[in-house]
Amino acid sequence: MSNIKSPYRYDHVGSFLRPEELKQARKDFKAGKVSREELTAIEDKAITALVEKQKKAGFHIITDGEYRREFWHLDFMWGFEGVAHENTGSGVQFSGELAALDDTYLVGKIKAAPHPFVEYFKFLKRFEDEQTVAKYTIPAPAQTFQQMIVPQNIEQTRKFYSTNEELIQDIGAAYQAVIKQFYDAGCRDLQLDDCTWGAVVGDAAKQRYESLGIDIEDVKKQLLEVNNLALANKPADMVITSHICRGNYHSTYFTSGPYDSVADYVFAHENVDALLLEYDDERSGGFEPLAKVSPDKKVVLGLITSKTPELEDKQAVIARIHEAAKFIPLERLCLSPQCGFASCEIGNKLTEQEQWAKLALVKEIAEEVWR
Repeated sequence: MSNIKSPYRYDHVGSFLRPEELKQARKDFKAGKVSREELTAIEDKAITALVEKQKKAGFHIITDGEYRREFWHLDFMWGFEGVAHENTGSGVQFSGELAALDDTYLVGKIKAAPHPFVEYFKFLKRFEDEQTVAKYTIPAPAQTFQQMIVPQNIEQTRKFYSTNEELIQDIGAAYQAVIKQFYDAGCRDLQLDDCTWGAVVGDAAKQRYESLGIDIEDVKKQLLEVNNLALANKPADMVITSHICRGNYHSTYFTSGPYDSVADYVFAHENVDALLLEYDDERSGGFEPLAKVSPDKKVVLGLITSKTPELEDKQAVIARIHEAAKFIPLERLCLSPQCGFASCEIGNKLTEQEQWAKLALVKEIAEEVWR
C-alpha cells in the first residue's frame, strides 16, 4: 500500500503525448491491419515505459497517460449501456481549429455495465508501490450530462428522457456503480475531468444560453446536482478530485472567463477532495474566487501551461503561488500543469522532451515552495 497522499505537492493532470508507435498501431487497428490483441500488447508496452518515465522524473502520482483512448471523455461514455457513437467528420469549434470528435449520443437509457476502463486501471495498478499512487482519469458526470443535452443531441435524448432531471438521476446512478467498480479494483485516486464549468463562465456563455432560452443559473445547479449525486456513496478512503479547464485540443482552447460566476457552486459545494484548476494565462481570471473553496478541499494550481513548449519563469510562478495563498492557505495548495499534454490523441504542440521539461519545472518549483 502506498504511503503517498493525493493530490501531491507536484502533480500532473494525467494525459501524455502518445509515442508514434502507439499512434500508428491505433491507425493500423482501425484499418484492420492489426488485431485487438496486438494493439493491446503495444499499449501495454507504451504504458509500461511511460510509468517508468514518470517514476524516474520523481512523480508519485502515476497514470497510464490515457494511452488506451482516443478522446479524454468520449471513450469513457461509450462504456455505458445506452450510448452510441459515430465518426461523421464533425466536431467542436475551438479557438481557430475544429476539434474532430465522434458524434456521441443516446440510443437508450444510460446504465452501468462492467466498464472497460476498470480493466485498464487494473493494468496500471500493477505499478503501484510504497512511493506511488495509480490515478485514473474519467470525464465528470456533468460532462456526460452536457454531452447528451447539447443542441445537436437534445432531440435524440428526449426519446428516452422527458426531463433533464430524469437524465441526471440515471447518470448519477451509473457513475455510482462505476466508481464502485473502480474502488473494488483497488482504485483510491480517481480524477473527474470537467470542462462544463469552464463552458459556463464568461459573458459569451451567458449570451449563448440566453439565445437558447435557458437560464444559465439553472444549468449550474444541474451540473452541481449530477456531480454530487454521482459522489453520494463515495468511499471514505477514496480520493476523488475534479480537474476544471476551458478546453485543451491541439494547443487550442474552447472558452475564456474567470471562475467568479461558478465559485459559489463548484468551489463551495462540489463534494470532491481537491480541485485541479486551470490558471496558466489571463483567460482564467484572478485568484479571488479561491476564497470560496470549502475548507475540506485542496487546490492544485495549474500555473504551468501544457499548450506551449516555452518554460515559465520560475520566480514568476512562485510569486503567483504566494498570490493565490492570500485567498487560500498555502498548505492547501499544490502545483501542476493546467491540463494534460494530450487530451485527445492528436496531442498538444510540443515535443516529449519539452513535456518532461515542463514536469521537471513543476517539481522544482514545488520543492522550493513547500520544502
